[in-house]
Amino acid sequence: VQLQASGGGLVQPGGSLRLSCAASGSILSISAMGWYRQGPGKQRELVAAITNGGYTNYADSVKGRFTISRDNDKNTVYLQMNSLKPEDTAVYYCYAVRVDGHDYWAQGTQVTVSS
Repeated sequence: VQLQASGGGLVQPGGSLRLSCAASGSILSISAMGWYRQGPGKQRELVAAITNGGYTNYADSVKGRFTISRDNDKNTVYLQMNSLKPEDTAVYYCYAVRVDGHDYWAQGTQVTVSS
């Protein structure tokens, strides 16, 4: 499985960004995909995840502001981030997990929320 993430950047507080993560390779083996993030001086944390069945899970800090979705035809997962706050500043990492538990990671994409 190969993952290609895109969509990071600089945005003002209250703004929006959409991250994309395209999967290729043995995609039929993927059971879930999602996003982690690691802010300056912080530990990596789960932001959002979505399973093949469409079940979603969010960190409390992003509930109501972020939405994860997937386009099965494009093998792509999206993270729509609205009402961004400075504390959302982090490197965001897309991941995919296989049915046997093996995980894959894309390169990180920087999200900076600043005025």
